Amino acid sequence: MALQWMILTYVVAAEAALAFILTLPSPQLLKSRLVSLVSLILQPALFVVPFSGFQLLDIYWKNEHRLMCTSETCTATERDRYEKSIYKAERNVILCVSAILLYWCIYRICKFYKELQNLEEVEKRCKAQ
Repeated sequence: MALQWMILTYVVAAEAALAFILTLPSPQLLKSRLVSLVSLILQPALFVVPFSGFQLLDIYWKNEHRLMCTSETCTATERDRYEKSIYKAERNVILCVSAILLYWCIYRICKFYKELQNLEEVEKRCKAQ
């Protein structure tokens, strides 16, 4: 179970780095090449959306079927274990949601830059005529 969360953590870190790099001001030639490279990576990286969705469903199912430790018969260690599992589940939900949100942001940034390039080309053609 820990391997999938580690992989998702690395994917979120890579997505955050890509989003940061894409939003940095840079020369037009470098930006266009970077956007085209990231656009090629986006389609294979789409696996993160269903993977995160499945993980969210898994967290929800485990939360619904988790044993509650709220009565007085629970020991302190059982209560600590229960609270720790709740905190880990909350952390993992944030990780899954951020993976999906960052993927969407990168997709929209690339689409925005491509539309901007198309509009610049149309403007150049209009000025040339």
